[in-house]
Amino acid sequence: MIKMTYCLRRLPSLSREAFQQHWLKNHGPLVRRHAQALKIRRYVQMHTAGDPLNDAMRKSRGAPEPYDGIAEVWFDSRESMVAGSTSPEGKAAMAALREDEVRFIDRAQSPVWFGEEHVVVE
Repeated sequence: MIKMTYCLRRLPSLSREAFQQHWLKNHGPLVRRHAQALKIRRYVQMHTAGDPLNDAMRKSRGAPEPYDGIAEVWFDSRESMVAGSTSPEGKAAMAALREDEVRFIDRAQSPVWFGEEHVVVE
């Protein structure tokens, strides 16, 4: 199993609420619609909560501003992910996802990477 993690920052023109609403109500169903073509096993959105505790914790650690959310996408394997994204259906799906991303994600400020999970506490 391989997981893609995408730390999202919203476009400067959007409020966090508008960003999260678009991500959940528009982009989420778009990912669901293309999941089979892209060979996505699991997709999770983690939205940053508007809780004063977040700001207090950030300040106590000298941490930067939080991301607006994190997307996690699981694939059975690297080979499966590559096969899904390079098939004709997968290429069309990737184009549709990228087209929507530019509507709400500041892609230049949103790191993305592949990794493996190591469960420490279950």
